[in-house]
Amino acid sequence: MPKTLPMLTDTSPICCTPLGASTALTEADALGLAIRLKALADPTRLRLLGYMLDQPEQEACTCEMAPYVGLSEPTVSHHLKTLESAGLVTKERRGMSVHYQVVPEAIHAIAKALHLQCC
Repeated sequence: MPKTLPMLTDTSPICCTPLGASTALTEADALGLAIRLKALADPTRLRLLGYMLDQPEQEACTCEMAPYVGLSEPTVSHHLKTLESAGLVTKERRGMSVHYQVVPEAIHAIAKALHLQCC
């Protein structure tokens, strides 16, 4: 039976060498990368992240994102909480609204780990 990944809260920065580099990926780095990839492995979360990345400050309110993905605000909040738990977004309450902002360093770290050093 396949082993499922634990749903952990890990907002620490990841900084590992690209996969396939001469140095082996440590177990801790592999777990940190897997947690973030698991959080991204959902079409709605990818759409929410893309929406925030398209905004001038790379942030958006749940009230703006819910209509964009065609889901209720509580459902969108659930997806954003998963992204937040993985350290991919941060949140800030402003009055009655909650604004989420992308953590660019987290996205760059994932891209760096998956970047192929070829040719």
